[in-house]
Amino acid sequence: MSAKREDKQSLVRCAWARGELMIRYHDEEWGVPVHDDRTLFEFLILEGAQAGLSWETILNKRENYRAAFDGFDAQQVARYDRRKLTQLLKNEGIVRNRLKIASTVRNAQALLQVQKEFGSFDQYIWQFVGGRPRVNSWKSSSRVPAHTSESDAMSKALKKRGFSFVGSTICYAFMQAVGMVNDHAVQCFRHDAIAAK
Repeated sequence: MSAKREDKQSLVRCAWARGELMIRYHDEEWGVPVHDDRTLFEFLILEGAQAGLSWETILNKRENYRAAFDGFDAQQVARYDRRKLTQLLKNEGIVRNRLKIASTVRNAQALLQVQKEFGSFDQYIWQFVGGRPRVNSWKSSSRVPAHTSESDAMSKALKKRGFSFVGSTICYAFMQAVGMVNDHAVQCFRHDAIAAK
């Protein structure tokens, strides 16, 4: 075993980071601040798709989602018609839930409206944390809340703008994923690394 691989295995991580895919996601993406509209749209859709399922299930299907939804190009997704939705419902590589698939199109349309009004989705969505990541200091993942007053406000505002599958819990998971909050446990090697960015 190489020293590099041994080092990676001995690192202290958040308790949920188990298995190769989840560890890679934890180490490389989770909690890193995102300011790219396409990536923000991707996470918004994937977090909504995850409702009622495990995040690992969604990560396993992520490349299929990217292919099925034109690389999360909101302009293209916003134009999907009934025939395209029917085609997506037959796609075994994604979660074949009619409501979740339809919400992806509605969310793309709503996102385009936000871009028109605010210049970017990034500009709009980061206002819920005052434009800067919130750095938390949890000693255990069992202490991490399922939602906060910020995710409550985000959920309410997004729903008002026509977004769906954006309940407060989904919004908080989105905020964690895109680095609006740093919820890595304090002993996790990623906590300080991300906080220093």
